[in-house]
Order: sequence, then C-alpha cells, then structure tokens
Amino acid sequence: MQSAILGELIGTAVLVYLGNGVVANVLLKGSKGEGAGWMVIATGWAMAVTISIFVSTAFGSPAAHLNPAVTVAMATKTGDWANALYFIVAQIAGAILGATLVWLHYLPHWTHTEDKGLKLACFSTAPAIRNLVANILSELLATVLFIIALGALPSIPNQLGPYAVGLLVWAIGLSLGGTTGYAINPARDLGPRIAHALLPIEGKGTSDWGYAWVPVVGPVVGAIIGGLIIAYI
Repeated sequence: MQSAILGELIGTAVLVYLGNGVVANVLLKGSKGEGAGWMVIATGWAMAVTISIFVSTAFGSPAAHLNPAVTVAMATKTGDWANALYFIVAQIAGAILGATLVWLHYLPHWTHTEDKGLKLACFSTAPAIRNLVANILSELLATVLFIIALGALPSIPNQLGPYAVGLLVWAIGLSLGGTTGYAINPARDLGPRIAHALLPIEGKGTSDWGYAWVPVVGPVVGAIIGGLIIAYI
C-alpha cells in the first residue's frame, strides 16, 4: 500500500530509528559505539536523512518532507495547506514509532545507563547552555538556512537530491549543532519526547517539557521565514 501519508509516517519512523539510534549507540553504557563522539552522531543523522528520503519515496511520498518545518515552509511558499495537517500528524506518529524502536533495540542498555540526561538525549534534544532566547534563535536560524538550502535543490538532478539533503544536515550538525542539538524538525523532537514520557524506560527522569516548546516553535517560525524567502527568489 502506497500513499503520501504512509510515506511520511514510515519515512519519519526510519529517520528517527536510525538518527536517535546513533545517539543511543554513542551515549548508552555498554554499547560498542559508546564514546564515539559528535562526528559519529552528526554523520549517522546525515545518513539517516538520506536513507529515510528513499524509504519515504518508496512508500508513496515523493515529497518526502519528514519534517513539519519542511511541510510548513512548502505550504508557506505555495499557499497550499491542504495536506499540511495530515503530513504533520503522520510525521509525529512516525517519530513516536521510530523512538519506540530505538528503545526496543537498546533494551538492556537503559538499565546499565544511570545518567537520566543521557537517556533523554537518546530521544530528544537539549541545549548545551540553557538560555531560551538564545536556544530558540539557534533553532530558528538553523531552520531558515535549512529551508533556503532546500530551495536550491531543484537545480540538482533528482537522483542526487537525497544525498544533497543528507550532506546539508551533516553540515548543519557539524557547524551549528553544538548549541541545541539541531532539532530543526519539530516531529524529530516532539515525537520521541512523547515516547520517552510514555515508555517504561528503566530509570528514566523527566521528559523536560519546560524546554519542549523550543524545538517546535523555533523551527516552525524559521520555516515560515524560510518559506517566504524561497517564494521570492
């Protein structure tokens, strides 16, 4: 069965399963990848983006947004909001599914990891320095850049598009990700945060809902700004 909604759901699930999977691989105690560092996380996320675009396309969503910020930016650009809500709901649901798969995949490691913050980091982002104004600005600016760069992709042959998006996310992670963990995707943060709150994760702490609005509002506002910019270039 193929449909754009299914493609967004499955594609986002794969995105989060691989993306948060590399975070868990690096942070959780006893993992063979423990301590591998930021380069591995940024690279793993970039590859996750590329692979999830192919999967989303195969399941029926050639747009392969996988990100409410992209959906909002494209709707802002075109003025067509007809499918926006359906896409966003599918993306959040897919992110919850992907995060649940990460929990299952690393099931024995949650018990061996005492640090509650590390456990949450395998699901959602957090700021390196908590300053909500600066944090939201980081997410907003990174998302504007992301959307503007996506707007340049029509000049790239279609078969290279997923690789270009992965390279873009890799660049953002390496250059701009140190402040907030570069969510730039409300579903990628909110869906796994919901999963963290609901799942019986051994020894988990709070899901940090006081920060949860930042990686939602920042990327959405950035997406609107970016969508308006690419509409006029």
